[in-house]
Amino acid sequence: MLVLFVALIGGWSWFWYYAAGKAEVAISGWRAREAKAGRIYSCGSQSIGGYPFRIEVDCSKASALFRSNQPPVEVKTAGMLIAAQISEPDLLITEFEGPLTIADPGKAPTIIANWKLGQSSVRGTPTAPQRVSLVFDSPEVDRLSGGKRETLLQAKRIEVHGRIVEGSVTNHPVIEIVTRLQRVSAPTVHPAAAHPLDADITAVLRGLNDFSPKPWPARFREIEAAGGRIDIEQARVQQGDTIAVGSGSLSLNANGRLDGQLHVTVAGLEPFLASINVEQAVQASPDMDKVAGALDRILPGLGGVARQQATSSNFSLGINLLGEQTVLEGKRAVTLPLRFDDGAVFLGPIRIGNTPALF
Repeated sequence: MLVLFVALIGGWSWFWYYAAGKAEVAISGWRAREAKAGRIYSCGSQSIGGYPFRIEVDCSKASALFRSNQPPVEVKTAGMLIAAQISEPDLLITEFEGPLTIADPGKAPTIIANWKLGQSSVRGTPTAPQRVSLVFDSPEVDRLSGGKRETLLQAKRIEVHGRIVEGSVTNHPVIEIVTRLQRVSAPTVHPAAAHPLDADITAVLRGLNDFSPKPWPARFREIEAAGGRIDIEQARVQQGDTIAVGSGSLSLNANGRLDGQLHVTVAGLEPFLASINVEQAVQASPDMDKVAGALDRILPGLGGVARQQATSSNFSLGINLLGEQTVLEGKRAVTLPLRFDDGAVFLGPIRIGNTPALF
């Protein structure tokens, strides 16, 4: 029995070191795959542990150089721990140690981020990835400028999950992306984003030729060239008393901007209009005439009232008249088109913002 026990221990130890070697090869394969897309990853020092049931690769002073960005960007973090179970060598789980800094190569950081927990998981092999997940608890992102620190983003939790639902890595993959946000605020992005919001969005990308290593702008160009689309299968966003749910399809035009329409049902519209300062936005744009004209067609003279007393309450009343009345989660709501026209975003007749070009 003693000899058998020693043999088992020796056999398991050999198997662990063999699997550890395979894991190191797999990690090197992932690095090589990313390098083809212009993303160069490196460690200040690297060690392997986790015996007897896990394989852990400890990468201290981790860094990444994104050469595909214009201009190139260098990202650094204190370290990361990559782990795989002996029983599931194709599942890599990585924990990131903050803070993380973003800078132009060789220059002082301009962005610094930190979190309580940062974790990713990757299922599959370097040549055939199947799904990827990224989770951050209590992330905070700040911008550094002239010795001052400005908050760009805060959240309770951010999750992003991606998987191939049709096709394969090499043959027209269809990719599902699920994004979940809890208590996210981004005051410098848009006035409406200054207040915390929750979101749960499922989108599907169609039109990719393959999922070989390349920058995302190149992928979006593929989608546009193939006449592909971004299907928003379901979306729910809540900010204070405002709740919105919707679905629809978007496409990309030759400028890399979004076109298309979502059907959105909104409860508590007035607080949202107030948060984006709709009175100033509409009165300073040609949309005032469009809104007033639409209101006049419903009730003569209502457009004139909107012009003279442009408040969020009046606009909310007008939009409710223009939309289809319904109920959402027990609250009075209105269903409206959320339209994207060359990146400009319109809720009904009112322009509420712009989306950036994706390539």
